[in-house]
Amino acid sequence: MDPATLKFAKTHEWVGVDGDIAAVGITDFAVQQLTDLVYVDLPQPGTELAKGETFGEIESVKAVSDLYAPLTGKVVQVNDALPDDLAILSDDPFGRGWMVRVELTSPDDLDELMSADEYSTFCNEQEH
Repeated sequence: MDPATLKFAKTHEWVGVDGDIAAVGITDFAVQQLTDLVYVDLPQPGTELAKGETFGEIESVKAVSDLYAPLTGKVVQVNDALPDDLAILSDDPFGRGWMVRVELTSPDDLDELMSADEYSTFCNEQEH
Protein backbone atom coordinates (compact mmCIF):
# COMPACT_ATOMS: atom_id res chain seq x y z
CA MET A 1 0.00 0.00 0.00
CA ASP A 2 1.10 3.52 -0.66
CA PRO A 3 1.59 5.22 2.73
CA ALA A 4 0.46 8.52 1.18
CA THR A 5 -3.07 7.08 0.82
CA LEU A 6 -3.33 5.68 4.35
CA LYS A 7 -4.81 7.13 7.53
CA PHE A 8 -2.86 7.15 10.80
CA ALA A 9 -3.59 7.08 14.53
CA LYS A 10 -1.55 8.90 17.18
CA THR A 11 -0.80 5.45 18.62
CA HIS A 12 1.13 4.66 15.37
CA GLU A 13 -1.33 2.32 13.69
CA TRP A 14 -2.13 2.80 10.01
CA VAL A 15 -5.38 2.09 8.17
CA GLY A 16 -5.89 1.32 4.49
CA VAL A 17 -9.50 1.08 3.33
CA ASP A 18 -10.87 -0.97 0.45
CA GLY A 19 -14.66 -0.74 0.37
CA ASP A 20 -15.94 -1.64 3.84
CA ILE A 21 -12.76 -3.55 4.79
CA ALA A 22 -9.84 -1.81 6.48
CA ALA A 23 -6.35 -3.25 6.77
CA VAL A 24 -4.61 -2.22 10.00
CA GLY A 25 -0.92 -2.37 10.82
CA ILE A 26 1.79 -0.45 12.67
CA THR A 27 3.90 2.21 11.05
CA ASP A 28 7.57 2.08 10.19
CA PHE A 29 8.08 4.79 12.85
CA ALA A 30 6.67 2.44 15.50
CA VAL A 31 8.79 -0.47 14.27
CA GLN A 32 11.93 1.69 14.40
CA GLN A 33 11.10 2.87 17.93
CA LEU A 34 10.56 -0.68 19.15
CA THR A 35 13.63 -2.09 17.35
CA ASP A 36 14.21 -5.86 17.67
CA LEU A 37 10.71 -7.40 17.58
CA VAL A 38 10.28 -10.77 19.27
CA TYR A 39 6.53 -11.39 19.67
CA VAL A 40 3.12 -10.26 18.45
CA ASP A 41 -0.29 -11.18 19.85
CA LEU A 42 -3.22 -10.57 17.49
CA PRO A 43 -6.97 -11.15 17.93
CA GLN A 44 -8.88 -14.02 16.37
CA PRO A 45 -11.20 -13.49 13.39
CA GLY A 46 -14.65 -12.57 14.64
CA THR A 47 -13.30 -10.36 17.43
CA GLU A 48 -15.17 -7.07 17.77
CA LEU A 49 -12.86 -4.05 17.99
CA ALA A 50 -13.83 -0.75 19.58
CA LYS A 51 -11.98 2.37 18.52
CA GLY A 52 -9.25 3.25 21.02
CA GLU A 53 -9.28 -0.10 22.81
CA THR A 54 -6.39 -2.58 22.88
CA PHE A 55 -6.59 -5.36 20.30
CA GLY A 56 -3.21 -7.00 20.84
CA GLU A 57 0.37 -6.36 21.74
CA ILE A 58 3.80 -6.31 20.20
CA GLU A 59 6.99 -7.03 22.09
CA SER A 60 10.58 -6.10 21.38
CA VAL A 61 13.71 -6.86 23.36
CA LYS A 62 13.28 -3.51 25.12
CA ALA A 63 9.51 -3.00 25.53
CA VAL A 64 6.00 -4.38 25.25
CA SER A 65 3.52 -2.10 23.50
CA ASP A 66 -0.23 -2.40 23.19
CA LEU A 67 -1.86 -2.25 19.78
CA TYR A 68 -4.87 0.06 19.69
CA ALA A 69 -7.84 -0.22 17.37
CA PRO A 70 -7.93 2.92 15.22
CA LEU A 71 -11.54 2.17 14.29
CA THR A 72 -14.58 0.13 15.27
CA GLY A 73 -15.41 -3.10 13.49
CA LYS A 74 -15.10 -6.87 13.35
CA VAL A 75 -11.85 -8.68 12.59
CA VAL A 76 -12.39 -10.69 9.40
CA GLN A 77 -8.79 -11.77 8.77
CA VAL A 78 -5.51 -11.96 10.69
CA ASN A 79 -2.05 -11.97 9.12
CA ASP A 80 -1.00 -15.46 10.21
CA ALA A 81 2.50 -14.99 8.76
CA LEU A 82 3.51 -12.36 11.35
CA PRO A 83 4.03 -14.47 14.49
CA ASP A 84 6.55 -16.64 12.63
CA ASP A 85 8.27 -13.83 10.71
CA LEU A 86 8.27 -10.48 12.49
CA ALA A 87 10.88 -9.20 10.04
CA ILE A 88 7.94 -8.55 7.70
CA LEU A 89 7.07 -5.55 9.90
CA SER A 90 10.51 -4.04 9.32
CA ASP A 91 10.78 -5.01 5.66
CA ASP A 92 7.27 -4.05 4.49
CA PRO A 93 5.19 -2.44 7.27
CA PHE A 94 2.65 -0.91 4.86
CA GLY A 95 2.24 -3.99 2.67
CA ARG A 96 2.85 -7.55 3.82
CA GLY A 97 3.08 -6.20 7.39
CA TRP A 98 -0.66 -5.66 7.80
CA MET A 99 -1.91 -7.15 11.06
CA VAL A 100 -5.68 -7.46 10.78
CA ARG A 101 -8.43 -6.76 8.28
CA VAL A 102 -11.52 -5.26 9.84
CA GLU A 103 -15.05 -4.92 8.54
CA LEU A 104 -15.93 -1.31 9.32
CA THR A 105 -19.01 -0.72 11.41
CA SER A 106 -18.37 2.96 12.04
CA PRO A 107 -16.81 4.53 8.89
CA ASP A 108 -16.90 7.97 10.55
CA ASP A 109 -13.95 6.78 12.69
CA LEU A 110 -11.76 7.36 9.64
CA ASP A 111 -12.46 11.11 9.79
CA GLU A 112 -10.65 11.29 13.14
CA LEU A 113 -7.41 9.79 11.82
CA MET A 114 -4.46 11.74 10.41
CA SER A 115 -3.36 12.00 6.80
CA ALA A 116 0.18 10.92 5.86
CA ASP A 117 1.40 14.52 6.02
CA GLU A 118 -0.23 15.13 9.40
CA TYR A 119 1.27 11.89 10.73
CA SER A 120 4.73 12.84 9.47
CA THR A 121 4.49 16.17 11.31
CA PHE A 122 3.26 14.36 14.42
CA CYS A 123 6.25 11.96 14.34
CA ASN A 124 8.72 14.82 13.87
CA GLU A 125 7.27 16.49 16.97
CA GLN A 126 7.60 13.20 18.92
CA GLU A 127 11.31 13.00 18.15
CA HIS A 128 12.03 16.44 19.62
